[in-house]
Amino acid sequence: MSDGSRKKGTKSTFHFVAGLGSGVLSAILLQPIDLLKTRVQQSGKHSLRAALAELRSSPQGLLPSLWRGTLPSALRTGFGSAIYFTTLNGIRENAARHLPSLAAATAVAPTIAAASGIVIPKTNTNQTSSSLPQLSNTGNLLAGAVARSFAGFILMPLTVLKVRYESSFYKYTSLAGAARDIARTEGPRGFFAGFGATAIRDAPYAGFYVLFYEQSKRYLSNLFPQPQLSTTPGQEGRMTQYRAASINFASGVFSAVICSIISNPFDAVKTRIQLQPRKYRNMVQASRKLLGEEGVRSLMDGLALRMSRKAMSSALAWTVYEELIRRAEGAWRKGGPEEVRL
Repeated sequence: MSDGSRKKGTKSTFHFVAGLGSGVLSAILLQPIDLLKTRVQQSGKHSLRAALAELRSSPQGLLPSLWRGTLPSALRTGFGSAIYFTTLNGIRENAARHLPSLAAATAVAPTIAAASGIVIPKTNTNQTSSSLPQLSNTGNLLAGAVARSFAGFILMPLTVLKVRYESSFYKYTSLAGAARDIARTEGPRGFFAGFGATAIRDAPYAGFYVLFYEQSKRYLSNLFPQPQLSTTPGQEGRMTQYRAASINFASGVFSAVICSIISNPFDAVKTRIQLQPRKYRNMVQASRKLLGEEGVRSLMDGLALRMSRKAMSSALAWTVYEELIRRAEGAWRKGGPEEVRL
């Protein structure tokens, strides 16, 4: 294997590990919010207070009940983030290299730019918090949507297990028992219940998230330029670690809030399909049933909880991920993949 191929493989592995770590961390810390969102959406009562009262009255007590389903959630979010970030980085690197129409103007080589008629603006590329390949707005939108759809399909069985584990409709005591019950009563199709609603929710969410996230980072980097750049070995001349992390976190929160509002109706429908697949058979039928029986408000059930969780989890996951990649890139510039230290 050539040095170039080995370095590329090492980078892909590191993106996977960085995504896995950031996903597991955010899933464990924010599991209570996710569980409460599921309980509010399943009930049709639109009440967080009722969901909390139900948890308090459970035999396990409030605190243990809030972390019910942490294992499937951590597995789903951890491996989902790993697959998503690895796929997204691969798409962005290849698009920046081979598709000039999707690459950001500053990422296009001068010869390609000249041939394509792209004007490269004069900007200080060091004054940015980003550690990732740069694409145009359309490129970011498409890359995020494709990467999330792929990761969502691969992790769909874990998503179904996670939602049912969090719900009070099912009294599963183990993941293995839950998987056996779904396989026996619903067959393989049961593990992909709600995938249509999930894909329609996640693809636009992820696409717009990457678009808003990159735009927000660029805007904040220009709005608050840093006069003194980093002198850390491997990071010389770049934005300092604290400033980059702050900009990335703020951008993550803003993007998640906007995208959560846009996609919440699909999340509410998806939850009902996964919890009661016999009553809610598909996205269209479930949407009509919810609107007819519970009104428009049912499509916004759990919005505040989901918005809070998404804002924190996305901001945390992306900030941790970008910081790990930022450190790795500095080590690679210094001495190659073997120098990487987390």
